[in-house]
Amino acid sequence: MPQDAAELIHDMARAAREAALLLANTSAERKHAALISAADAMRAGEDAILIANAEDLVAAEAKGLSPAMLDRLTLDSGRIAAMSEGLRAIAEQPDPVGRVLAEWDRPNGLHIRRVATPIGALGVIYESRPNVTADAGALALKSGNAVILRGGSESSNSSAAIHACMVQGLRAANLPAAAIQLVPTTDRAAVGAMLAAQGLIDVIIPRGGKNLVARVQAEARVPVFAHLEGICHIYVDGAADPDKAGRVVMNAKTRRTGVCGAAECLLIDWRYYTKYGPALIEALLAAGVEVRAEGELAKVPGTTRARADDFGREFLDMIIATKLVDGVGEAIEHIRRHGSGHTEAILTEDAGTAQAFFDGLDSAILMHNASTQFADGGEFGMGAEIGIATGKLHARGPVGAEQLTSFKYLVIGDGTVR
Repeated sequence: MPQDAAELIHDMARAAREAALLLANTSAERKHAALISAADAMRAGEDAILIANAEDLVAAEAKGLSPAMLDRLTLDSGRIAAMSEGLRAIAEQPDPVGRVLAEWDRPNGLHIRRVATPIGALGVIYESRPNVTADAGALALKSGNAVILRGGSESSNSSAAIHACMVQGLRAANLPAAAIQLVPTTDRAAVGAMLAAQGLIDVIIPRGGKNLVARVQAEARVPVFAHLEGICHIYVDGAADPDKAGRVVMNAKTRRTGVCGAAECLLIDWRYYTKYGPALIEALLAAGVEVRAEGELAKVPGTTRARADDFGREFLDMIIATKLVDGVGEAIEHIRRHGSGHTEAILTEDAGTAQAFFDGLDSAILMHNASTQFADGGEFGMGAEIGIATGKLHARGPVGAEQLTSFKYLVIGDGTVR
């Protein structure tokens, strides 16, 4: 690794650790003020953000990025307003630091409290979604953590413009700029330096495609909150309402195809198909979705015959894999075999079948009669999220401010000895 990249990350991490010590004891009011000021700066700086984003889009189109990736990269007035409102929503949440998670008394006279504390210095590595700059910076600050942000080269100009607004918020509240730092280079060696920063960065959070996450998990010497692929399934049960099924399936696939909560596989129970035929498939085809179908569904005009590797694949595009299954048990088995542990949905009016689906799967998010596109921290009431963690330790599901805290034990005695 080039020495300059290692030195850069080392210096940034040292500054982040110093800032984290201050943030751990910063009042809720000052953090609130910084976030509100950053939100105001974002609205006031809309033109500068849009100009920077236009530069990124021109370069991305020249590189041949897919429409879904361009959609992830694109900012407009509505999305900038949503980022600003996300900062305000995070600001208004209860401060997660100092929460008493549990307390109890012991027969020996000790009073014990488990209290939420910041993790320390975070490293967030992400690709072409510039809004992560605002989301991750705000959530880190709210939870009393300092953060080093390393965005993808595709969004470098947009991320820099958004980061400038975050720094304005910090300065308005008299907080150190090192609380939210953006790596100022697109050199891939900087990623390697972050992954090797053991003792300086407390946790790495990757947010991006399969290759990025695989690299982080393979190389990191720092703990990782894993965000794996969003291979999201929808199972349409024999007892599903056809109107609800039509609305949910279309929304889950077509609302935004480039987000991790987009449905990638549609499983239809034979009983449903016998009653209602290929209406769901035909609606997807009419909307411009390429439907890769297996078995009986491949007979529906306009479909493409699915290959084995179409199941368990994150398309992030107007493509969906589909097959018929024999009941909820077979649907569960398919999802266990091909899922990524992100988000799965069941459409049914049978509460017992829905419960069997919930009991039989262990994905981070399970939904009943709702679109997988709700797999989002903002929709969960968290204001925003850094990502959807699919691991089973510490954070799981949408990673918001509360999930970015650890805890310590405060033990009070009265000259107590053992």
